[in-house]
Amino acid sequence: MSTPARTIGRLFLGSALVFAGVSHLTFAREEFQAQVPESLPLDPDVTVVASGVAEVALGSALLLARRRRGLVGVIAALFFVAVFPGNLAQWMHHRDGFGLDTEIKRFVRLFFQPVLVVLALWSTRTPRH
Repeated sequence: MSTPARTIGRLFLGSALVFAGVSHLTFAREEFQAQVPESLPLDPDVTVVASGVAEVALGSALLLARRRRGLVGVIAALFFVAVFPGNLAQWMHHRDGFGLDTEIKRFVRLFFQPVLVVLALWSTRTPRH
């Protein structure tokens, strides 16, 4: 059984992932392309669509999974680690997107990714009694 705080964290994270995934596939597609590292050997649009589909799937799993929540949390955490190079690329190559139009804003954003990793793991673990 999960605690109310963990449940709220999991529902928040799941909802945020579904929203982000849908935005990857629709209205924010170009904004997300600014985060695709140039070194990635895939078309930026293909990368954005693939990550959007992954986010919708992960977010849905966080919202709906009753069994294996811990595994879903680990997969979500690994996803956040995997997309971190995109955040670094946006900062290093001075690309604007999502209101991140200064070096400071892009740099500060880098520190939110570890928070997402921790939230994914913490909110899906069953607390010990």
